[in-house]
Amino acid sequence: MPSQITQSPWQTAAVLVARLIFAAVFLMAVTFKVMGMEATAGYIAAVGFPFPLFLAWCAAILEVALVLCFLSGAFFTQAALVAAAYVLFLAFAFHGPSHWAANQDEFGFFVDHFTFLAGLLFAAVHGPGRALAVNLGWPGRA
Repeated sequence: MPSQITQSPWQTAAVLVARLIFAAVFLMAVTFKVMGMEATAGYIAAVGFPFPLFLAWCAAILEVALVLCFLSGAFFTQAALVAAAYVLFLAFAFHGPSHWAANQDEFGFFVDHFTFLAGLLFAAVHGPGRALAVNLGWPGRA
């Protein structure tokens, strides 16, 4: 049975702003990919992954799905967990320890991914809130 805990207006606003931020980050990522798919594929190839153009399109499709889930609240917990795994993968694959010797800025990029990861995990636990959320996902969770 779902809990009937009510949120104060500021809590509702904070959850909605957080959902918008998650959606905006992934929307920016997919926009840059689509605007420069060949450059994205080149970046993927540079770290040694095969089929870089295919993987770039897969990433773009995943990011569009995440945007839709974060905006609608549908499958929110699942989307937040998938996004967390994706962000962790990106941290290690594109900014991990093997990149630090060549460019110390990469360490900062690597650490930044963990801040985002923490927010995604917190969101996965607490869900999309009750406002403007489509009730789809795991039973007992909006």
